[in-house]
Amino acid sequence: MVTKVKSSNLPQSIDANAAPTLSGANINAGSVPNGALTNSTISGTALGGTLPTLTLNVSGNGLSGSQTYNGSGSATYTVSSNATNANNGNTIVFRDGSGNFSAGTVSATATAAQYADLAERYTSDGDYEPGTVLVFGGDAEVTQSTTADDRRVAGVVSTNPAHLMNSELDGVAVALTGRVPCKVVGLIYKGDLMVTSGTPGVAMANNDAKIGTVIGKALEDYQSTEVGVIEVVVGRV
Repeated sequence: MVTKVKSSNLPQSIDANAAPTLSGANINAGSVPNGALTNSTISGTALGGTLPTLTLNVSGNGLSGSQTYNGSGSATYTVSSNATNANNGNTIVFRDGSGNFSAGTVSATATAAQYADLAERYTSDGDYEPGTVLVFGGDAEVTQSTTADDRRVAGVVSTNPAHLMNSELDGVAVALTGRVPCKVVGLIYKGDLMVTSGTPGVAMANNDAKIGTVIGKALEDYQSTEVGVIEVVVGRV
């Protein structure tokens, strides 16, 4: 075990990759030149001389930290950042435990999403579950459909919107375009035009639908007098 390390035996520069730590019971600092150590650690008891004064600084957008070691005792170096997942200007962005963060305007060449529909929040007169067909009306902006071939049709309550507009509004997310699960009833073939039915919140097929009544087109076949759920491409006429 090395018990003494003399500065005369040290090279002018010590890199952390080659010799990250110098340690021992006694270290003779002698005249270790300032700046001789790079990302390295010296520990032990000095026999004589003065260890160089080491000043560590970090700087950059959102980063800060500094520490001066005067050759005796020990010092702890801490790097601080202003990283946050909130929508704050001039800060470093990091994701929260769910992988989310907030931002203002985002400019990008392209984006991708796991889900498939574009939705917008509207105030509603009730809590409607995903797949429910809604129309404009009621005591708020939208309400559950109750009439067949209703021209007031607004859309379908979204299950997982890929993009949600008016996200801070206290209301229900209505799918305006894209594929979405939808409550249906009756005989339906893929590609059929979907409209409101007489069953509350449920769609049916009608290939002779009038202008303004179409919800979208069926993506699946369905044959039952019981209410079920299939995927419908909302906004396709």
